[in-house]
Amino acid sequence: MSTPETPEEPRSADDDTPAEGAQVSEAEAELAAQRLERERIERRKAERQGPIEAGAKLSGTAADLLAAVRAVESGEKPPATVFEEARPAPRRPAPEPVRRAPVVPEGPAAPAEGTVGEVREVLTRGGAPAALAAPAAAALGEDAADLLREDPWQLLRVPGVRPEQADGFARALLGGEAGPDDERRGRALTVWLLEQAAAAGHTVLETAALTEALSRQGVPGPEDAVRNAIAEGDVLVFQDAVGEAVGEDEEQPVRVLVGLERCALAEESLADGLARLINSAPKQDGTAEEWERAASAAEGSAADLIRAASGHGLVLHTGGEAALAEPAALLNAAHGMGLRAWAATHSPVGRERFASRVDGPAVATVAGLLSGAEGPGRDPEGALAVDLLVVLDAPQLDVETAALLSESLPDGARLVLSGDPAVLWSVGPGRVFADLLAVRACPQIASRRPDPGPLGELVSGIGVGELLQVEAPEKEVVIVPVRDAGEAVHRTVQLVADSVPRALGVPAEETQVITPGHGGAVGTRVLNAALKERLNPGPGRFAGFDPGDRVAWSPAPGRTLPGRVVGADGQGLRLDCAGETVVVPRDRVEQTVRHGWALTAHQAVGARWPAAVVVLPGDAVPALSRPWIYTAFSRADRHLSVVHGVDQALQRAVAEVPAKPRTTRLPVLLAPQLPGAAD
Repeated sequence: MSTPETPEEPRSADDDTPAEGAQVSEAEAELAAQRLERERIERRKAERQGPIEAGAKLSGTAADLLAAVRAVESGEKPPATVFEEARPAPRRPAPEPVRRAPVVPEGPAAPAEGTVGEVREVLTRGGAPAALAAPAAAALGEDAADLLREDPWQLLRVPGVRPEQADGFARALLGGEAGPDDERRGRALTVWLLEQAAAAGHTVLETAALTEALSRQGVPGPEDAVRNAIAEGDVLVFQDAVGEAVGEDEEQPVRVLVGLERCALAEESLADGLARLINSAPKQDGTAEEWERAASAAEGSAADLIRAASGHGLVLHTGGEAALAEPAALLNAAHGMGLRAWAATHSPVGRERFASRVDGPAVATVAGLLSGAEGPGRDPEGALAVDLLVVLDAPQLDVETAALLSESLPDGARLVLSGDPAVLWSVGPGRVFADLLAVRACPQIASRRPDPGPLGELVSGIGVGELLQVEAPEKEVVIVPVRDAGEAVHRTVQLVADSVPRALGVPAEETQVITPGHGGAVGTRVLNAALKERLNPGPGRFAGFDPGDRVAWSPAPGRTLPGRVVGADGQGLRLDCAGETVVVPRDRVEQTVRHGWALTAHQAVGARWPAAVVVLPGDAVPALSRPWIYTAFSRADRHLSVVHGVDQALQRAVAEVPAKPRTTRLPVLLAPQLPGAAD
């Protein structure tokens, strides 16, 4: 069989997942946990050398921004307006996790009815939908109504609100006072653009990129807008050294970056946590002879991984699905030595798949581990009760989650980050795994165990930029050419409901459809409607869902859990997600639950199915990239069908379109803390 030709990169289509519009208590809890690390970060900053004296040679935007920073540092502006934070409470011992069944996810605390009413009145006067009252009150707090009266552009802090909508609201409230050059508008748009950048994976933006984006939004003085946002403490500014000074009298060049406080704190906390692991010897919880005996009993790169983990606090491991045998061998060896060893996966599907390779109950999801719902719990100091933690699906770690993990490990613990570097990066900000691979600050073990068969050969070729012709005698890979969107939908339903079950014996419930985005003529919405009509028709008795529907539940931004509807009652919609019963409250179903016969590649990453149908409609061409294609094609265990309508664009994307770059600071923050760094 000839090789398929495939789709796209999740534009912001994947950012359109239901969870992105929701504010979830678990996400808030994770952010709150990061704030507990701020005092430690500031203390470490004070211990380091002072900032690089640079900037005399700069001009334009960079010079102006540096002047703003120095004005704050010199006392011309009160430091509290930019940098001061509330002192965090001392860390308390964490209780043992409480495991409940079923899980009932809690939403954010509802704002007071009086606050919502006041906000509704302001919104109505400004011509904004009254339905925004509760989200606006939740986003802006108790003083939301007064804040919106004084600064209508603060409406941009409400998820889903666009600049043109905020402009119309401001004109309705302020009349002639509202204009494109209003300082309040410039500051609000600066924050909004950085939030959009974070959703696209950037932890910071270079000032030139930010001011250009502000210009496109019609801000007359973008440099002034950024300076004002910095001075008011809405955003933070950084000077990062680049290269080296040419001579003794030359200052070291810097680049000036602007970012959100939450991303900055997470990235600094992550750098500190990783440096702690790299610079400290792991606890001697097994003799050298025991570790060497375990390594000798393993094979190939599994032995290399065991030896690396024996003497290092941080180890990186790369490989595909077959390479999972190597971290499994490490965990089993650690258990044999009596260590508290656990693995964490991106999804419950990945957890169940990996658990079959490991002796004993030692696999959790990352979210469950951090929340305490899964895993070993925490010790009296609040750290995870582990000696070794292996995090699989490491490319899916954003900086906030990775920071929580690294700071949750006790002194002397070992952390192994394992994953396939060719898959799509995290939905959240950062490129943690890729940055660490580039820095080369710790041992890196590359698996020598390729994925087998025609599918393994196909995916391996895509990883290096080649779309190979593979022999598929057992119909492991099938290409289904289509001419238009209607035919693509028809053939997809036919494959899932008839062809794949009949020819290969894989039932429809074990076949996953993957498509580039949610919208469009062949997006997840259209495909899920067609698949539901064929596979589980019904009136949608509960918010459009019926018992037996396959669904994708997003409990927090960037997390998607496949499941199935088992019923509904007064509490909400009941789902079965990887054997765990979840009750989604009625008021959160629309925001967090979609039908799940068809997913985007970002939703599918971290899981695999016996069969996958990847749909590549003609309008997918702009979204095509090598990581998207690699991720989508590698979700299949036994069979891959490609519904192909993009002509030669698939081959061009595999050869020529790598991952979109992300702007991050992790390498710069980590470098001065590594062994051998200049004092």
